[in-house]
Amino acid sequence: MTEPSTAAPAGVAPGEVTAWLSERVPSLVPPLAFTPVVGGHSNLTYVVEDRVGTRWVLRRPPLGHVLATAHDMGREHRILAALGDGRTPVPVPPVVGLSPDDSVNGAPFYVMEFVQGEVLRNAEAATRALDVAGRRRAGEQLADTLAAIHAVDVDAVGLGDLGRREDYIGRQLRRWHRQWDATRLDGVPEIDEVHAALVASVPEQQGATIVHGDFRLDNCIIGPDGSVQAVLDWELCTLGDPLADVGTTLVYWVERGETGDLLPSDGTASEGFIDRAAFCARYAEATGRDLAGIAWYAAFAYWRLACILAGVLDRYTAGAMGDQAGDGGAARFSREKLSGLAAKARTVLEEGKFVA
Repeated sequence: MTEPSTAAPAGVAPGEVTAWLSERVPSLVPPLAFTPVVGGHSNLTYVVEDRVGTRWVLRRPPLGHVLATAHDMGREHRILAALGDGRTPVPVPPVVGLSPDDSVNGAPFYVMEFVQGEVLRNAEAATRALDVAGRRRAGEQLADTLAAIHAVDVDAVGLGDLGRREDYIGRQLRRWHRQWDATRLDGVPEIDEVHAALVASVPEQQGATIVHGDFRLDNCIIGPDGSVQAVLDWELCTLGDPLADVGTTLVYWVERGETGDLLPSDGTASEGFIDRAAFCARYAEATGRDLAGIAWYAAFAYWRLACILAGVLDRYTAGAMGDQAGDGGAARFSREKLSGLAAKARTVLEEGKFVA
């Protein structure tokens, strides 16, 4: 996160957004500063701060053309509103409001309250923010929080129509392969090869729950004691197979001694964090689900991330990431990483093992 600046970054119309937010927050004291949050790969996020230091967070789609079904601000806002305000034990930021069309800021956006805490994007951040006991608690809390997400009664909170509950993996395989077809690059044959192998071996779905879609350490705000204060980035959320979330979490989970060179989230490598096996055991105990086949879901997660990265790389080269690509964007959104993710998916699928 960079220092606040009164200069409006790309993607924000300061006057219009200030007027819109003032109508919903009477205590707001203009002018507002908008600070891009660097690190996300899809929707754009800004910290909004008024003259007396009160902060909020604004989310909007990437600049320019995006896939028609992606980056739905109304959907994200709806999910946060349904889960928050004491309706469920899932910690999410309270929402302030939604602008559903282009009339205010040139694109739909929503604003949520700023939640105090840390986003632990790497081992250095984790060791700076938490002691060893706090890191252990953070790892355990991630398992508990994911179990809580998967325990939500979707009908009771009004999310029963968020998506189809059956054939989640089949739908995901079709969706992300279509994205790959729309953004495909030459020289990465593994994506099509792994897709065919995954299609031929889809496991039986264990129930239908909310699926966050991108659950990992650096999509959570962590308190000073290691507790999860809020879960962020719900743009991929739908209903379906909960073990897909577990697979995603595991591929970002870097154990001590591993390099974490494929994916950027490696705060879990810090001393004190539980390992993947302990995470799985804690989640399985809380939910009663069988994780014996979790390697398949890890392979699927690597493959899906490769397809997502292809779209990110396409948007990055077209300039749609605006100020939020950050330094080293070309290195983070590279063909080499895309190929590496696809190759890792193939290896995990062939070995049938990912958790010790």
